Amino acid sequence: MTAAATGPDVRRRRARWPWALLIVVAVIAALLVAAELVARAVLPGIVRSLVVEELKLPADQQLDVEASGVLLPQLISGTLDELQLSSKRVTIGGITGSAQVTATGVPIRGGALGSAKGTVAIDQSQFATLLKNSQLPITGVVLAAPDATVQGELSVLGREIPVGLTVTPGAQDGDLLLTPVSATLGGAEIDLKRLSGMLGGLGAQLAAPQRICIAEHLPSGITLTGLHIEGTSAVADISADGRIATDPALLENGACPR
Repeated sequence: MTAAATGPDVRRRRARWPWALLIVVAVIAALLVAAELVARAVLPGIVRSLVVEELKLPADQQLDVEASGVLLPQLISGTLDELQLSSKRVTIGGITGSAQVTATGVPIRGGALGSAKGTVAIDQSQFATLLKNSQLPITGVVLAAPDATVQGELSVLGREIPVGLTVTPGAQDGDLLLTPVSATLGGAEIDLKRLSGMLGGLGAQLAAPQRICIAEHLPSGITLTGLHIEGTSAVADISADGRIATDPALLENGACPR
């Protein structure tokens, strides 16, 4: 029995065993790689379709989706670690710009997001649209980092006088905040402190920081957390309530006090 157990046939089988194991491992690895590639090919399309549908975007909306990390374990667990969504041109709430959003803790089978933050970059004309609830007499806006210059006309003693107000944009409690840094009246630079003396209550209003509600331009589940000027673009920082993925009401645009 001992001689037979250690004969040539047994030794050959033992010699082949490591190779067979390596082949099995290689096949499994190949299948896992293939599955990962399939997941990466299929998932972006699914996510894109859901986002387009929920936000009521055009069917041909350009939207890039990228998932971080190895997908298979995340799919098995039911939660994606991180998704990056970006579009060069998207319109939401009547405002058009480029957008980049990062969502974490994304449940595959439905549920609230762990977090979602991003940026939206808009040009001068779109920034001017955000200012329509302002008390400023606006006829035009020029963006030049780090400030924005608001141009308009004031009626003084029956005459229309050009006025310019340079402001540093920001955000406060979800509102757009404009902090004046300089002003011109009739083309001449004027100290902000003199505006109230020259124009009364209107001058004091122009010289003071202004909060402007922009809720009607954003889904109620999205909040403006910051805004700054880069070159000739305004870049807004936004944050989303994780429940926006489950509560349709949070996808509806907010409202501003009238």
